Amino acid sequence: MFRPAALNSIFKIASRAAAYQAPRPVIRIAPAIFTRLYSASAGLSRSDIESRVLDILKGFDKVEPSKVSLEAHFSNDLGLDSLDAVEVVMAIEEEFSVEIPDKDADEIKSAAQAVEYISKRDDAH
Repeated sequence: MFRPAALNSIFKIASRAAAYQAPRPVIRIAPAIFTRLYSASAGLSRSDIESRVLDILKGFDKVEPSKVSLEAHFSNDLGLDSLDAVEVVMAIEEEFSVEIPDKDADEIKSAAQAVEYISKRDDAH
């Protein structure tokens, strides 16, 4: 009598354990987002480059904004020393997201030269 009751009880417990399934991770698939890809932009216009370079120079602490022009030479007209000129070139690099090699940076002595250099770069933003 005890044996059939024990077997019956064990069978019920075993069947419940077999019926239990561990939770499975849910896989969710994100819907497809369709985008159109167009050709690259035409680049920066010369007037945009000029205004951004002049704004950099006008915002520089050691430069008097009234003296800033495209033809202004960094050291002769604006009174910048070589370290200040390097800082201006670095600010131009940051503004346009480009890296100017040292050889080219040494040749940039005026705003017009900076504008000319940036306008030739296709990767300037």
